[in-house]
Amino acid sequence: MPEQENDRNSLRHLWIIGAGRTGLALGLRLHRDGAVDRLTVTGRRPAAPDHPLFGDPGAEYRPALDGVPEGISGIVIAVPDGAIAEVADRLASLHPSPELPVVHTSGSRSTDVLAPLAALGHAVGSVHPLAAISDPVDGADRLVGVSWGVEGDGAALDLAERIVAACEGRSLRIAPGGKPAYHAAAVFASNYAVALLSVAEGLMEQAGVHARDARPALTALAAGAVENVEARGPVAALTGPILRGDVETVALHLERLSAAERPLYCLLGREALRLARLAGIDPAAAARLADLLGGAE
Repeated sequence: MPEQENDRNSLRHLWIIGAGRTGLALGLRLHRDGAVDRLTVTGRRPAAPDHPLFGDPGAEYRPALDGVPEGISGIVIAVPDGAIAEVADRLASLHPSPELPVVHTSGSRSTDVLAPLAALGHAVGSVHPLAAISDPVDGADRLVGVSWGVEGDGAALDLAERIVAACEGRSLRIAPGGKPAYHAAAVFASNYAVALLSVAEGLMEQAGVHARDARPALTALAAGAVENVEARGPVAALTGPILRGDVETVALHLERLSAAERPLYCLLGREALRLARLAGIDPAAAARLADLLGGAE
């Protein structure tokens, strides 16, 4: 088969192992866009889940990992991180053609978790969407245009890149051994942003503002800050009392915060102070802020 035709058919019949939110959202995205001619999804449920993907004859559901579908061109393992090694072992025992590339969708695990398959000659890799997939249907739309962490070699890297291209995304190539730092970065930007907004919403309620009013105000404020970071970078995007060297306001905050909230404020305040120093804050004010933020319990 000519190389050009081989490239064009790399997603011809994809096998997704894992019928959770990520696997189903990815399958639906690829199916809707016509990036796959056929799709096989394997999960643990005895019957296909109630999902629009399985209303089409081009998508098949299998209730057990007990055989390799015929004619597949690539394998995507989309199970919880702790189950990847078990699935890799089971898949290796089925002896799929070593020409088949295998990728997983974990953000924290590297390709070494697929070692049993690599030992059989499979090209292995990973492709992880930087997107908050909380629903297996709506998640298909969230996959459009996002960035993806990718790693791997040969045909596996090619498979990962073609999945990204089918979702109109952008690839972030991860260096060997870089997966834990990559995933921690994603947690800071997503999960911890949610946690911080929860704290902010609670403080608004303490101030007498109902959550129904506080939530849209705070999320709009956060969105604006994120847009500024994207446009100008963290140093130029920083605003607020620490950048201004406003020691009195920061002290006022610390006096009002609870024993649980104060350490978090100080921890983040020290990082904001680092950025403020890069932005040129007055050294005397920076020193006073450092004492205040470092000494609070």
